[in-house]
Amino acid sequence: MKLFIYHTPELTPTDRIPDCAIAVDVLRATTTMATVLAAGGEAIQVFSDLDKLLQVSEKWAADKRLRAGERGGGKVEGFDLGNSPLDCTKERVAGRRLFISTTNGTRALQCIQSAPTVLAAAFVNRAAAVQYVLSQQPEIVWIVGSGWEGSYSLEDTACAGAIAHSLLQKTNLPLEELAGNDEVVGAIALYEQWQDKLVELFHQASHGKRLLRLDCHEDIKYCAQMDILDALPIQTEPGVLKISDQ
Repeated sequence: MKLFIYHTPELTPTDRIPDCAIAVDVLRATTTMATVLAAGGEAIQVFSDLDKLLQVSEKWAADKRLRAGERGGGKVEGFDLGNSPLDCTKERVAGRRLFISTTNGTRALQCIQSAPTVLAAAFVNRAAAVQYVLSQQPEIVWIVGSGWEGSYSLEDTACAGAIAHSLLQKTNLPLEELAGNDEVVGAIALYEQWQDKLVELFHQASHGKRLLRLDCHEDIKYCAQMDILDALPIQTEPGVLKISDQ
Protein backbone atom coordinates (compact mmCIF):
# COMPACT_ATOMS: atom_id res chain seq x y z
CA MET A 1 0.00 0.00 0.00
CA LYS A 2 1.21 3.48 -0.89
CA LEU A 3 -0.42 6.53 0.66
CA PHE A 4 -0.46 10.05 -0.77
CA ILE A 5 -1.88 13.18 0.87
CA TYR A 6 -2.91 16.25 -1.11
CA HIS A 7 -3.84 19.38 0.81
CA THR A 8 -6.44 20.67 -1.66
CA PRO A 9 -8.36 19.36 -4.68
CA GLU A 10 -6.29 21.67 -6.88
CA LEU A 11 -3.09 19.84 -5.88
CA THR A 12 -4.26 16.37 -6.90
CA PRO A 13 -2.66 14.88 -10.03
CA THR A 14 -4.80 15.04 -13.16
CA ASP A 15 -2.96 12.38 -15.15
CA ARG A 16 -3.79 9.38 -12.95
CA ILE A 17 -6.30 8.09 -10.42
CA PRO A 18 -5.77 6.07 -7.25
CA ASP A 19 -7.37 2.75 -6.33
CA CYS A 20 -9.02 4.46 -3.35
CA ALA A 21 -9.57 8.17 -2.68
CA ILE A 22 -10.66 9.67 0.62
CA ALA A 23 -12.12 13.18 0.79
CA VAL A 24 -11.67 15.05 4.07
CA ASP A 25 -13.49 18.24 5.07
CA VAL A 26 -13.48 18.19 8.86
CA LEU A 27 -15.13 21.62 9.20
CA ARG A 28 -17.67 20.50 8.22
CA ALA A 29 -18.88 18.68 5.09
CA THR A 30 -17.53 15.16 5.57
CA THR A 31 -18.33 15.29 9.29
CA THR A 32 -21.89 16.20 8.36
CA MET A 33 -22.11 13.45 5.74
CA ALA A 34 -21.03 10.76 8.19
CA THR A 35 -23.49 12.13 10.75
CA VAL A 36 -26.39 12.06 8.29
CA LEU A 37 -25.79 8.43 7.32
CA ALA A 38 -25.28 7.43 10.96
CA ALA A 39 -28.69 8.98 11.70
CA GLY A 40 -30.40 6.93 8.98
CA GLY A 41 -30.17 9.19 5.96
CA GLU A 42 -30.85 7.33 2.69
CA ALA A 43 -27.90 8.82 0.80
CA ILE A 44 -25.83 11.94 0.22
CA GLN A 45 -25.76 13.56 -3.22
CA VAL A 46 -23.13 16.25 -3.70
CA PHE A 47 -23.10 19.26 -6.01
CA SER A 48 -20.74 22.15 -6.64
CA ASP A 49 -23.52 24.18 -8.26
CA LEU A 50 -26.53 25.27 -6.20
CA ASP A 51 -28.85 25.62 -9.20
CA LYS A 52 -28.03 22.07 -10.32
CA LEU A 53 -28.77 20.84 -6.81
CA LEU A 54 -32.19 22.49 -6.85
CA GLN A 55 -32.96 21.09 -10.31
CA VAL A 56 -32.06 17.48 -9.46
CA SER A 57 -33.59 17.45 -5.98
CA GLU A 58 -36.90 18.76 -7.36
CA LYS A 59 -37.48 15.27 -8.78
CA TRP A 60 -37.69 13.89 -5.23
CA ALA A 61 -40.77 14.10 -3.02
CA ALA A 62 -40.44 16.87 -0.44
CA ASP A 63 -40.65 14.41 2.45
CA LYS A 64 -37.83 12.30 0.99
CA ARG A 65 -35.26 15.05 0.48
CA LEU A 66 -33.30 17.66 2.38
CA ARG A 67 -31.41 20.48 0.69
CA ALA A 68 -28.24 21.63 2.39
CA GLY A 69 -26.44 24.68 1.08
CA GLU A 70 -23.42 26.45 2.61
CA ARG A 71 -21.32 29.30 1.34
CA GLY A 72 -18.68 31.08 3.41
CA GLY A 73 -19.65 29.06 6.48
CA GLY A 74 -23.27 30.24 6.44
CA LYS A 75 -26.52 28.61 5.34
CA VAL A 76 -27.77 29.48 1.86
CA GLU A 77 -31.13 31.24 1.97
CA GLY A 78 -34.05 28.99 1.06
CA PHE A 79 -32.30 25.71 1.89
CA ASP A 80 -33.42 23.31 4.62
CA LEU A 81 -29.99 23.08 6.20
CA GLY A 82 -26.59 24.71 6.15
CA ASN A 83 -23.57 22.55 6.90
CA SER A 84 -23.91 21.89 10.63
CA PRO A 85 -23.74 18.23 11.67
CA LEU A 86 -25.67 19.14 14.82
CA ASP A 87 -28.77 19.88 12.72
CA CYS A 88 -28.71 16.34 11.28
CA THR A 89 -30.77 14.56 13.91
CA LYS A 90 -32.39 11.19 13.34
CA GLU A 91 -35.83 12.82 13.41
CA ARG A 92 -34.84 15.18 10.63
CA VAL A 93 -32.78 13.05 8.27
CA ALA A 94 -33.87 9.40 8.63
CA GLY A 95 -35.05 7.96 5.31
CA ARG A 96 -34.21 11.12 3.40
CA ARG A 97 -31.60 11.91 0.78
CA LEU A 98 -29.38 14.89 1.55
CA PHE A 99 -28.65 17.05 -1.48
CA ILE A 100 -25.65 19.11 -0.43
CA SER A 101 -23.39 21.82 -1.82
CA THR A 102 -20.67 23.40 0.31
CA THR A 103 -17.84 25.85 -0.26
CA ASN A 104 -15.09 23.24 -0.25
CA GLY A 105 -16.01 19.65 0.67
CA THR A 106 -18.25 18.86 -2.27
CA ARG A 107 -15.55 20.14 -4.63
CA ALA A 108 -13.07 17.69 -3.14
CA LEU A 109 -15.46 14.79 -3.67
CA GLN A 110 -16.10 15.78 -7.27
CA CYS A 111 -12.37 16.05 -7.90
CA ILE A 112 -11.85 12.37 -7.01
CA GLN A 113 -15.16 10.87 -8.13
CA SER A 114 -13.59 8.91 -11.01
CA ALA A 115 -11.59 6.73 -8.59
CA PRO A 116 -12.86 3.13 -8.26
CA THR A 117 -13.46 3.68 -4.53
CA VAL A 118 -14.34 7.05 -3.01
CA LEU A 119 -14.83 7.59 0.73
CA ALA A 120 -15.71 10.59 2.89
CA ALA A 121 -13.87 10.74 6.20
CA ALA A 122 -13.39 13.03 9.18
CA PHE A 123 -12.19 12.66 12.75
CA VAL A 124 -15.64 11.36 13.81
CA ASN A 125 -15.37 8.28 11.57
CA ARG A 126 -11.60 7.96 11.24
CA ALA A 127 -11.53 4.36 12.54
CA ALA A 128 -14.22 3.28 10.05
CA ALA A 129 -12.20 4.69 7.15
CA VAL A 130 -9.03 3.01 8.35
CA GLN A 131 -10.80 -0.32 8.81
CA TYR A 132 -12.22 -0.14 5.28
CA VAL A 133 -8.81 0.54 3.75
CA LEU A 134 -7.26 -2.31 5.74
CA SER A 135 -10.01 -4.72 4.65
CA GLN A 136 -9.73 -3.81 0.95
CA GLN A 137 -5.94 -3.33 0.74
CA PRO A 138 -5.93 -0.89 -2.20
CA GLU A 139 -2.50 -0.44 -3.75
CA ILE A 140 -2.63 3.36 -4.08
CA VAL A 141 -4.61 5.54 -1.63
CA TRP A 142 -5.10 9.29 -1.85
CA ILE A 143 -6.34 11.43 1.01
CA VAL A 144 -7.52 14.78 -0.34
CA GLY A 145 -8.12 17.70 1.99
CA SER A 146 -10.76 20.19 0.99
CA GLY A 147 -8.85 23.27 2.10
CA TRP A 148 -10.54 26.64 1.88
CA GLU A 149 -11.09 28.02 -1.62
CA GLY A 150 -7.84 26.48 -2.82
CA SER A 151 -5.74 27.23 0.26
CA TYR A 152 -4.20 24.88 2.82
CA SER A 153 -6.42 23.82 5.71
CA LEU A 154 -4.87 22.91 9.05
CA GLU A 155 -7.67 20.67 10.33
CA ASP A 156 -7.97 18.63 7.12
CA THR A 157 -4.24 17.92 7.11
CA ALA A 158 -4.40 16.88 10.77
CA CYS A 159 -7.23 14.47 9.95
CA ALA A 160 -5.31 13.06 6.99
CA GLY A 161 -2.44 12.59 9.43
CA ALA A 162 -4.74 10.79 11.87
CA ILE A 163 -5.76 8.33 9.16
CA ALA A 164 -2.15 7.85 8.05
CA HIS A 165 -0.98 7.45 11.65
CA SER A 166 -3.50 4.68 12.27
CA LEU A 167 -2.66 2.91 9.02
CA LEU A 168 1.01 3.09 9.94
CA GLN A 169 0.36 1.49 13.31
CA LYS A 170 -1.99 -1.22 12.06
CA THR A 171 0.00 -2.29 8.99
CA ASN A 172 3.39 -2.21 10.75
CA LEU A 173 4.83 -0.84 7.52
CA PRO A 174 7.91 1.37 7.76
CA LEU A 175 7.03 5.03 7.22
CA GLU A 176 9.22 5.23 4.12
CA GLU A 177 7.29 2.32 2.61
CA LEU A 178 3.80 3.67 3.36
CA ALA A 179 4.44 7.33 2.55
CA GLY A 180 4.12 8.14 -1.14
CA ASN A 181 4.90 11.84 -0.71
CA ASP A 182 6.34 14.23 1.85
CA GLU A 183 2.89 15.44 2.84
CA VAL A 184 2.22 12.10 4.56
CA VAL A 185 5.20 12.57 6.88
CA GLY A 186 4.21 16.17 7.63
CA ALA A 187 0.56 15.29 8.27
CA ILE A 188 1.46 12.51 10.70
CA ALA A 189 3.76 14.88 12.60
CA LEU A 190 1.00 17.52 12.78
CA TYR A 191 -1.50 15.00 14.10
CA GLU A 192 0.93 13.61 16.67
CA GLN A 193 1.53 17.09 18.05
CA TRP A 194 -2.15 18.02 18.34
CA GLN A 195 -4.00 14.70 18.80
CA ASP A 196 -4.92 15.41 22.43
CA LYS A 197 -6.00 19.01 21.82
CA LEU A 198 -7.94 19.05 18.57
CA VAL A 199 -10.38 21.74 19.70
CA GLU A 200 -7.41 24.00 20.39
CA LEU A 201 -6.03 23.19 16.94
CA PHE A 202 -9.35 24.10 15.33
CA HIS A 203 -9.24 27.43 17.16
CA GLN A 204 -5.86 28.07 15.51
CA ALA A 205 -7.14 27.17 12.03
CA SER A 206 -8.37 29.95 9.74
CA HIS A 207 -11.66 28.17 9.02
CA GLY A 208 -12.11 27.36 12.70
CA LYS A 209 -11.80 31.08 13.43
CA ARG A 210 -14.32 31.79 10.69
CA LEU A 211 -16.80 29.39 12.30
CA LEU A 212 -16.18 30.87 15.74
CA ARG A 213 -17.13 34.28 14.35
CA LEU A 214 -20.37 32.64 13.18
CA ASP A 215 -20.92 31.32 16.73
CA CYS A 216 -20.39 27.67 15.72
CA HIS A 217 -18.59 26.71 18.95
CA GLU A 218 -20.58 23.50 19.42
CA ASP A 219 -19.93 22.43 15.82
CA ILE A 220 -16.21 22.73 16.43
CA LYS A 221 -16.42 20.61 19.58
CA TYR A 222 -18.43 17.96 17.75
CA CYS A 223 -16.10 17.85 14.73
CA ALA A 224 -13.09 17.37 17.04
CA GLN A 225 -14.42 14.09 18.45
CA MET A 226 -12.49 11.00 17.37
CA ASP A 227 -13.99 7.69 16.22
CA ILE A 228 -17.53 8.28 17.52
CA LEU A 229 -19.32 7.07 14.36
CA ASP A 230 -19.16 3.77 12.47
CA ALA A 231 -20.85 5.27 9.40
CA LEU A 232 -18.55 5.50 6.38
CA PRO A 233 -19.92 7.27 3.28
CA ILE A 234 -18.83 5.46 0.13
CA GLN A 235 -19.59 6.49 -3.44
CA THR A 236 -22.05 4.16 -5.19
CA GLU A 237 -22.35 6.26 -8.35
CA PRO A 238 -20.68 9.56 -9.28
CA GLY A 239 -21.66 12.15 -6.70
CA VAL A 240 -23.81 9.78 -4.60
CA LEU A 241 -22.59 8.33 -1.31
CA LYS A 242 -24.25 5.73 0.86
CA ILE A 243 -23.23 3.92 4.00
CA SER A 244 -20.54 1.31 3.53
CA ASP A 245 -21.56 -2.23 4.46
CA GLN A 246 -17.97 -3.15 5.34
